[in-house]
Amino acid sequence: MRHTDPNEALKAAAEAAIGLRQLNERSREVFKRIVEAYLATGEPVGSRNLSRALPMTLSPASVRNVMSDLEGLGLIYAPHTSAGRLPTQTGLRLFIDGLLEIGDISVEERSQIESRIAGSGRRRGVDDFLAEAGEMLSGLSGCAGVVLVDKQSKTLKQVEFVNLGQGKALAVLVGEDGDVENRIVALPEGLPLSSLHEASNYLNARIGGLTLAEARARIETEIEQRRAQLDELTARVVTEGLATWSGDSEDRKSLIVCGRSHLLEDVKAMEDLERVRLLFEDLDTKTDLMQLLGLAERAEGVRIFIGSENKLFSLSGSALIVSPFEDTEQKIVGVLGVIGPTRLNYARIIPMVDYTARLLGRLVP
Repeated sequence: MRHTDPNEALKAAAEAAIGLRQLNERSREVFKRIVEAYLATGEPVGSRNLSRALPMTLSPASVRNVMSDLEGLGLIYAPHTSAGRLPTQTGLRLFIDGLLEIGDISVEERSQIESRIAGSGRRRGVDDFLAEAGEMLSGLSGCAGVVLVDKQSKTLKQVEFVNLGQGKALAVLVGEDGDVENRIVALPEGLPLSSLHEASNYLNARIGGLTLAEARARIETEIEQRRAQLDELTARVVTEGLATWSGDSEDRKSLIVCGRSHLLEDVKAMEDLERVRLLFEDLDTKTDLMQLLGLAERAEGVRIFIGSENKLFSLSGSALIVSPFEDTEQKIVGVLGVIGPTRLNYARIIPMVDYTARLLGRLVP
């Protein structure tokens, strides 16, 4: 698929949307058949094959005239010297937004999703549970599964400060789901070793059942109002530990990527291989992908990012289908979905991602 500058893509999409509304029935049908052929085979389709497939009688010459009009609108293009046509990124976006007939997942797939996610939720911690959801989506869609979750949404069980010597301590955080996180914190000069035990006891008496964000807010308020009954140095250990666990905006997010090998299953040409290589680089970098998934957290329902539409994502040959999911209190705590080539079975994958996200909303504590 032809690469497009992000700003130019948005401008072209707006212009083409106007043109799409002006298309007559046969132009819409030709455009739809071109996109559907691309999604099914990845190959350009020519006027002769189109004329045979159309529900109305239209000669190859007439089809070529329609294709010329569609090309003028920026919805399709001719790759290399081929007589056939493929959808542009703009055309694919408009097809998805306006002409795609979204199906529903089968009873068998619905049952498979429910049994795998519900079963893993009973046996494992939150991260493993979400990784299972990503693996399941990856297997069903033939893409890579992605999950972004807010670490601070996890409920806490226990903390411990372990002296490492030379003014350092290991801060150990245990979640209700059994997950353990370790951080190294600097200790105030002159701190007695007994203060580490005191800081642990103080936190453990207050954090049970709270999220990290809730615990930090409560304890910082107590310390500010001098209700913490801690000396100054111990209070600094407590606040430093909580701040270290909370981390910066990116560190508060946990990114899970599953099933990368599926992206290699449909590689047919060197161009496809290069696209997959670049996609792997994006997945390894993670930062841009996490920012992009963060955008989806602020929206309702399934969102679809195609290629270079978003400048945060460097590769224009891929598509991302994601949906936010909530906890049992209907607070958005993460995003899950799939990433793969632009030639995806959108009609099948969109409801699959949507159903999985809604199911997680009933199971994530």
